[in-house]
Amino acid sequence: MTDPLVDGSSARELIAALVERGQTVAVSESLTAGLLGAALAGVPGASAALRGGVIVYATDLKATFGGVNPQTLAADGPVAASTAGQLALAVARNADADWGVSLTGVAGPDSQDGHAPGTVFCGVARRRVISDEISTHAWQLSGDRWEIRLTSAKRAIQELLTAIRAHA
Repeated sequence: MTDPLVDGSSARELIAALVERGQTVAVSESLTAGLLGAALAGVPGASAALRGGVIVYATDLKATFGGVNPQTLAADGPVAASTAGQLALAVARNADADWGVSLTGVAGPDSQDGHAPGTVFCGVARRRVISDEISTHAWQLSGDRWEIRLTSAKRAIQELLTAIRAHA
């Protein structure tokens, strides 16, 4: 059986880039509920780069396990760029990883907190000695729940790979 996230995707390239640089990554996932971490772990040799991750599906867990400031959740909600950024940085710090990547959004079929299905935010954080770097990406995806979740994980892999290559 082929893995739709590993075979023919950037997951292998991402793990190779991390290993080549001696860097690590951790993931924090909401709508994908572990799909991103599983995709990375599906690459042979991933243990040299993948530190781990958290699934923060419930809103309250984004604060307790995910490291999002409760004030951010109250003001911006669980589906927001600010939430994605804080999730990414917190998981990188908590896992002692060089990079953190997060996904939060609405897979559908119903809207959530005024956000339509397919609304997704990805956070990418790079831990630095002097100043951490955080970038966020907003997408409006189409498809059913599975397609939205799968596309989110694929795009997160590509965003992290792009960020790593930009800091080579």
